[in-house]
Amino acid sequence: MLTDPLPYALDPLRFGFPALASLAGRLPLGGGREVALAALLSARLAHGLAPGNALPASDRAARASGAKVWLASLALPATTRVPFARCLEASTGTPLQAAGALRTVVAAAGAHLDGPSVQELERLARLLAGG
Repeated sequence: MLTDPLPYALDPLRFGFPALASLAGRLPLGGGREVALAALLSARLAHGLAPGNALPASDRAARASGAKVWLASLALPATTRVPFARCLEASTGTPLQAAGALRTVVAAAGAHLDGPSVQELERLARLLAGG
């Protein structure tokens, strides 16, 4: 077995939200899965503001616009719809705004998410808030 990295090999890609993706894949069709998918989308859009990963404002606005259309098609619980919409909108603003919106999503949708998924969202919120 080779222990040295090959000179032409690419670095492995790391997916930032495996717990959210796993939860969405495990849940049956319906409200719980759609909450998990909306949380995954919100996290991915907010991650576009993370230090070292920041996307241009025009790209973030285009992503948020498309995500709003998709979010409107989901059958989300009424208590989660507004926090998710605000989180998508906050992804076009500052990292601190996105961090606050993610914390609101966790408070509203936390009952629908498992522990590791909530931890991923909280970790991202701390990263965006600067600590």
